[in-house]
Amino acid sequence: MIKDDCILITGGHGLVGTTLYNYLIYQGFNNIIRIGRGDCDLLNRQATEVFFKKTKPKYVFHAAARVYGIMGNIKNKASSFYENLLINTHVIDAATAVGVKKIIAMGSGAVYPYPPPWLPLKEDSIFMGEPHPSEDSYAYAKRAMLAMLKAYQESYGLNWSYVVSCNLFGPFDKFDPDFGHVIPSLISKFYDSKINNQKVIVWGNGSSVRDFMYAKDLARLLVLIAEKINGVVNIGSGKNYSIKEIVDIISQISKMENSVTWDATKPNGQEYRSYDLSIISGHHFQCEYSIFDGLKETWDWYCDYKKN
Repeated sequence: MIKDDCILITGGHGLVGTTLYNYLIYQGFNNIIRIGRGDCDLLNRQATEVFFKKTKPKYVFHAAARVYGIMGNIKNKASSFYENLLINTHVIDAATAVGVKKIIAMGSGAVYPYPPPWLPLKEDSIFMGEPHPSEDSYAYAKRAMLAMLKAYQESYGLNWSYVVSCNLFGPFDKFDPDFGHVIPSLISKFYDSKINNQKVIVWGNGSSVRDFMYAKDLARLLVLIAEKINGVVNIGSGKNYSIKEIVDIISQISKMENSVTWDATKPNGQEYRSYDLSIISGHHFQCEYSIFDGLKETWDWYCDYKKN
């Protein structure tokens, strides 16, 4: 990528899109378009086609999605599948029609089969079984996006990367205590409990293990992928933490130690998920933020956001 290439970021006002936009600006890129639902309805094929023909991006970072956490995925399976399928289909087709140099599409670790054929999860195992039932509809829509990218490469020469992400977190996320992802949901719960001097109710028993990456590390990695890595690529920090460990760190940061009550009637999700990171390691990528520093920045940002 060169500095004046037209770069389009879909989902440009969310966690991934905003952090990537800020990083690209910092790096001196000067022709960036970021869109949210109010700028272009990606569920509408005609609107998407018109927008792409008007802007003619050279690179597309496709981060737009209908995103839920574990409970949201369980309760909204039909809309999750339908809306994500439409969004991805419209964006890939429109990007191909205007001749983009490359599309970098955000996948999800949810696409991997459960139980996993092996651990850590490798890119070539995505279609080797059904995904975890708690998020299967979302996963199938993301798998369909990967299948479409492959088909468009074969038919039209589309150049692409498909990013299979670990659990991402940071400012600008959806801090929904019921339908958000685990870390923003927890931060929202801790904040509300602290303000109201109440116990923090955390779902499950804390035993599930995940790889977490801070959004600022992700932004740097996405540019590396755009410039040097094609095809399917796992991303992650390479460090795994139980949900209980994450809760303990947030308890420390928020000064809410000994204030947590676990609700074991709620789902834990998949027990363990880790990723083979050979591809990004081969390009010498390492995270710059520790889990503590990332959580501390996110907590501080959220507290300021709520106060304003």
